[in-house]
Amino acid sequence: MYDVIVIGARCAGSPTAMLFAQQGYRVLLLEKVTFPQDTLSSHYIHMQGVALLNKWGLLDKVRDSGCTPITRESYEAPGVRVEGFSLPIDGLTTTYAPRRYVLDPILAHGAVAAGVEFREGCAVNDLVWEDDRVVGVRYTTPGGAEATDRARLVVGADGMRSLVARKVGAPKVIEHPRATCVYYSYWSGVPSIFELYERPDRWVAAVPTNDDRKLIMTYFPQADYNEVRKDVEPAYLEAVRTTAPDLYERMQGGERVEQMYGTGHQENFFRKAYGPGWVLVGDAVNHKDSITARGITEAWVQAQTLTDCIGERLHDDAALNRALRRYENNLGNEALSQYQGALNVAELKPEGRTEMLRKLVGHQEHIDRYFSTLSGAISIDDFYNDELLTLLDQR
Repeated sequence: MYDVIVIGARCAGSPTAMLFAQQGYRVLLLEKVTFPQDTLSSHYIHMQGVALLNKWGLLDKVRDSGCTPITRESYEAPGVRVEGFSLPIDGLTTTYAPRRYVLDPILAHGAVAAGVEFREGCAVNDLVWEDDRVVGVRYTTPGGAEATDRARLVVGADGMRSLVARKVGAPKVIEHPRATCVYYSYWSGVPSIFELYERPDRWVAAVPTNDDRKLIMTYFPQADYNEVRKDVEPAYLEAVRTTAPDLYERMQGGERVEQMYGTGHQENFFRKAYGPGWVLVGDAVNHKDSITARGITEAWVQAQTLTDCIGERLHDDAALNRALRRYENNLGNEALSQYQGALNVAELKPEGRTEMLRKLVGHQEHIDRYFSTLSGAISIDDFYNDELLTLLDQR
């Protein structure tokens, strides 16, 4: 009998398992694949996430992995270009965008070091119920045997298509249509900082990652998905050429070193977060368009929030229910703000942003504060302070 079983050992699951184990609970962590294994990702860890990695004692592992430090960011749209960086959190001034076959094992090893029992290659098939409460899981081991384990709490950290959410019937309490499709690959020999480019109906990002390679991503409206997927590489290159011509020129001196990756299935929703014996974290509870690259960071914020809310109250029915309600309410605050921000950017209509940013040119403090809204260093409400509003009114 475990205190907690966590299903899924990537960015949401491993930190959740680790933090529960650090509180003294007996934790089982199940993952259907065997690490290291890559997955679709925008890779970027915002400053808020870097601060959590540091708090958990895992930041040095990422620094030592050959991942390029990121200390500058640029954004370019019609008629405006700004460059700066997020304000620090806890004195940290650098962000990272590690490959997932690097990052996910670091997180899993952190969980194991905390005392978590980690089983890879285990496919969860069903949940175990008693009356109306989830009390465990049924899964297939790497050898093909069927196994059952029980726990006080089952955590679904199993992604956008969460089996846990499906089995418990967790409804989507907020939902919006798909906004974009994304295609990307990795390049060597292309110098860049963390660069973002926007034109109407197009978005391009260049992100330094491991081994001096750059992740170069292109976003298209969801309406273009069926056309783009027919011939991805020409559409990808043309999007970079027309949206980020300077980056495109640098790519001519480099080399694409991996295949094209992408998806048109970026759902936008919040699910009911918890019920008797179960709770959801990460993409299982809240998925949104990846264009603002907030998924990894928010999974970590949720893991920290969930385990902080529960604390020592796991085995007290009333206290546990109150803790899970607090966790869900928290999702309706910060996570909802980031969700709405992602949907806004995913419209691929830069006019409002460019008008505002043109007014910030020459005011580096406000530019850095703007970048800080996505990094989690400050909130949108804090960004629009009296000084900024006065500046915007004057121009």
